[in-house]
Amino acid sequence: MDTERLMTIREMCDAYQVTARTLRFYEAKELLFPIREGQKRLFTRRDRARLKLILRGKRFGFSLEDLRQLLDLYDMGDQQHTQLVKTYEIAEQRLAEMEARRDELNQAIAELREQMDWGAKIIVSLEGQKNAAE
Repeated sequence: MDTERLMTIREMCDAYQVTARTLRFYEAKELLFPIREGQKRLFTRRDRARLKLILRGKRFGFSLEDLRQLLDLYDMGDQQHTQLVKTYEIAEQRLAEMEARRDELNQAIAELREQMDWGAKIIVSLEGQKNAAE
């Protein structure tokens, strides 16, 4: 694919597995800035790079506001140093939150297993009593 070529909304949807509604939403949130020709939207190489970062950030749980701010830092003129530092800080926070949720989930799973083991023993005991009475 020619990286300088403009892409239509349909081509973007196909290339990035998103809906046209998603692209319009990101445009409305000022995350993407396609060229407008009447009703037609044309996406540049920069839009494609921004969309990749949006999708990756979304997967990691970054808020749209975080993503907008990070994308806006790209043009600081410091070879993306500020953008990378801020991205790293947010990523550290997200990782800590994800690990805490994972730990809570692991604890809930262990407790549920204990309850299921207890329930299985009760079921076996009740079935044994039922069989003995028959």
